[in-house]
Amino acid sequence: MNELFDLLKKLSLEFGPTGYHKPVYNAIKEELKDYSHKFESYTDKAGAYIVRFANEDKPKLMVSAHMDEVGFMVTEICDNGRLRFGNVGGIDPIVMSSKRVISENGIKGAIISKPIHLQSAEERKAVTKPSDMYIDIGCDTKEDAEKYVMLGDLFTFISDYTEFGDGFIKGKALDDRIGCAIMCHTIKEICRNDLELNYDLYFAFTTREEIGYSGAFLAAEQIQPEYGFIIESTAVGDIHGAPSEKRVSTLGNGGTVSFADRGTIYDRSFTNHIMDVCKKNEIKYQIKQYVSGGNDSSCIQKSAYGTKVAVMSCPSRYIHSASNVVHRDDIESIYRVLMCLINTGYRM
Repeated sequence: MNELFDLLKKLSLEFGPTGYHKPVYNAIKEELKDYSHKFESYTDKAGAYIVRFANEDKPKLMVSAHMDEVGFMVTEICDNGRLRFGNVGGIDPIVMSSKRVISENGIKGAIISKPIHLQSAEERKAVTKPSDMYIDIGCDTKEDAEKYVMLGDLFTFISDYTEFGDGFIKGKALDDRIGCAIMCHTIKEICRNDLELNYDLYFAFTTREEIGYSGAFLAAEQIQPEYGFIIESTAVGDIHGAPSEKRVSTLGNGGTVSFADRGTIYDRSFTNHIMDVCKKNEIKYQIKQYVSGGNDSSCIQKSAYGTKVAVMSCPSRYIHSASNVVHRDDIESIYRVLMCLINTGYRM
């Protein structure tokens, strides 16, 4: 499994906010290049990278994970050289201030806000709004800053990738580089072992999920799969004092199966099949305890003539921050489920 986690580290550290996923795309293609003679592949107009193991007489299964991460877009270069920005994707303002960031061109900076000793009593009671934050790239004038950035430039968090404690991992963009790493590793295992598959199998490394206009819809429209298996991350609320029914899932207890979220009612028969695969192969899994969030499943489900979808999500603390925390056991469980699933075949 070390190879899987080495790849996850590599992908986590790549720059890839929505709208500029090319470095992640290139890293995935580089990872798979030695095996490319064993599968078909193409890049669609939305930038998704699609890998296919053709098996015409079998049902189509699309396995999906998105390459993009949350980030920040420059919306104004101020006279004092600071940058105003807008969020790209859902980011809690409480995790933003003082964080280090980097642009697509390698320009480093920090997100800044008014220091506490200059805040009024009322300001201290409230979370600082993104509109009251700036990115400081070390310039004192607009003219100087314009040498390094322009309107529309993208930034992401700077963060290391760290394994700590009893199987925990901390890093940025683990949503959804976890899914990308699992799919890459699965593709390599299929190629290395010449596995006989029970599906006409597609792996879709998709784009634009973080802004809600997912490229997975376009990929599914082209593929027209009968089944979609989405690999994602899910936010958890396992903090002290949180009601048990709102904790969503628990790190270390296995991949999380959902029956519904804010965008999707998951196909019950296909989801039951996923859970049966887990039970038969003694793979840890858990059921999502709270109806929240959404992912590529929603648009895949509604594509073409309709697709039966199921999801397995990796429980993730502090999601959409510079310090997302996950557990190795959950990532391994999702990988094992996927390997078993593609060997079992399923059809209603």
